[in-house]
Amino acid sequence: MDYKQALEQAVIYIENHLHEDIKVEEVSRFAGYSYYHLNRQFIAVLGESVGGYIKKRRLAKAAQKLLYTNDSIISIALENSFESPEAFSRAFKSRYKISPLQYRRQRILTFVSSKKRLDEEIWEHLLHHVTVHPRIVELSEIKVAGIRQEVQPHHQDLKKLWELFFPLLESLPNKKLNGRKFGIYESLEENLHFKINEDMLLNECFGIEVTSFDDLPEHYVTKVIPSGRYVVFTHRGSLETLSQTIDYIWGTWMLSTKEELDNRDPFELYGEKFLGYDHPDSEVEIYIAIR
Repeated sequence: MDYKQALEQAVIYIENHLHEDIKVEEVSRFAGYSYYHLNRQFIAVLGESVGGYIKKRRLAKAAQKLLYTNDSIISIALENSFESPEAFSRAFKSRYKISPLQYRRQRILTFVSSKKRLDEEIWEHLLHHVTVHPRIVELSEIKVAGIRQEVQPHHQDLKKLWELFFPLLESLPNKKLNGRKFGIYESLEENLHFKINEDMLLNECFGIEVTSFDDLPEHYVTKVIPSGRYVVFTHRGSLETLSQTIDYIWGTWMLSTKEELDNRDPFELYGEKFLGYDHPDSEVEIYIAIR
């Protein structure tokens, strides 16, 4: 199954189960991909997370009920899987800028678009800050030690996280001379008890290449980057625009490539050409596992 089909299958599943308690593993399993991979596609193509899409569609269904039925707001809220009328009202007002009761009274038909505009800024980024056509490499196993941090799928706190991590390098044993630094995104496949939520957090491990895991202090985590084939994209310039590069990978390249994705965790490599967070000539490599 290609990525267009996976996205379509996920949307079909969501539409058919909007009235149910949808969980992460159910959508991911039906689409045939991990939640991390699927969520990246949703963010890049639809402009929001899986959870955000589900909430938006439930609110749209609820808005139709408000317009065309006399059902109570309480029953509409519960029918569309909101925990309470209060939770429904908060979500509705956040999306439509008006309360459910006001919406019903005024009989307003609201359209909320999820299609992102491909504007000049995005074109500029694709032309100058990302390798549109990646290279394919074969990696040997890599040992990494570092720290783990929770981040949102579209987090903007990368600079703060690196500032937190770099001072810890001084006390890290067994690090390789001029060791490469990594940001490893951990799949949520183990968190199957989570409900889909647009504010869901992912784990990202920030670490450095080490020769062994012996004698590591307790506050460090260990990761092994598995050997195998990877596609490699290069992001150039400030990390402020890294999310645009990632959007291109998951929203454009992934939807058209013939390569088959593997479930090994994707990661960012900060090597010799990484010159700092804001440096205009800095380079970061993004690795996506393929079969």
